[in-house]
Amino acid sequence: MASEKKKGRILSSRHLLGLEGMAGEEIANILDTADALKEILDRPIKKVPTLRGVTVVNLFFEASTRTRLSFELAEKRLSADLMNFSTSGSSVVKGETLLDTARNIEAMRIDVVVVRHQCPGVPGFLADRLSSVVVNAGDGAHEHPTQALLDLLTLRQKFGDIKGLKVAIIGDIAHSRVVKSNIYGLKALGAEVMVCGPPTLIPRDVESLQVKVTHNVDKALEWADTINVLRLQLERQKSGFLPSLREYYWTFGITMERLSRLREAPVILHPGPMNRGVEIESAVADSDYAVILDQVTNGVAVRMAVLVLLSAPEIAV
Repeated sequence: MASEKKKGRILSSRHLLGLEGMAGEEIANILDTADALKEILDRPIKKVPTLRGVTVVNLFFEASTRTRLSFELAEKRLSADLMNFSTSGSSVVKGETLLDTARNIEAMRIDVVVVRHQCPGVPGFLADRLSSVVVNAGDGAHEHPTQALLDLLTLRQKFGDIKGLKVAIIGDIAHSRVVKSNIYGLKALGAEVMVCGPPTLIPRDVESLQVKVTHNVDKALEWADTINVLRLQLERQKSGFLPSLREYYWTFGITMERLSRLREAPVILHPGPMNRGVEIESAVADSDYAVILDQVTNGVAVRMAVLVLLSAPEIAV
């Protein structure tokens, strides 16, 4: 029986490229492992030898704070050896290709590549060409699987069960990489999902993902048990999507005044970074309704779980 339980915790793929097509049981296994590993973060000595001898490179071609630091901390807590890469000061600025960069780094006997890139599909491209394990830390507007997993863990801790939960994702649906990963994960675990935002920021085919759609934020707030508030991805937008940031705030911003009109305010998540006064009021972000800092803490546990399950599944807790 013990061997069967351990076998059930091994992921079906040797990479984590996204949550699309991942079974609910597999997602639950990752969350269970993260729950068990989170205890390490509260110890006086916050370190275990689980990944001693495993070498991880954080290959970040795009700016990041929370995700990069979270992966670094997860790797250190598990005693992995880590290398950090950024395009600034690297051979990329001299014209070296992505594949040559990755292959040269792998030639140093790397075991795991954690990659973030502005172009969708880069983690899959590398996974097909490298022998190392590849973990997607965000690829363009495609997927951000570990962010969705930490969101799911936060919701499960708050509500106990995700099945039947009503989740509204509000904001820049078209350009956010968090959206698809969250939808895939939430649907796999039995949640109902609604997306809300301006018509210019909601893809025409989003209903094919079996989600509800509304352009009325008050309707979304009334319907939802919890909301995930997205920032405007201005760096990925061309002009013409919005009249102004001020108008967006008054039409779609999550404010205390809006929440005061509800019978019960929803639990509020935000993947960060927050644009206070654009998609969310500061008073809301700092209120008891928000679990944003819980998300950050859970991010370390989730990334620890992913690294363990992909690098050392035979000793997964």
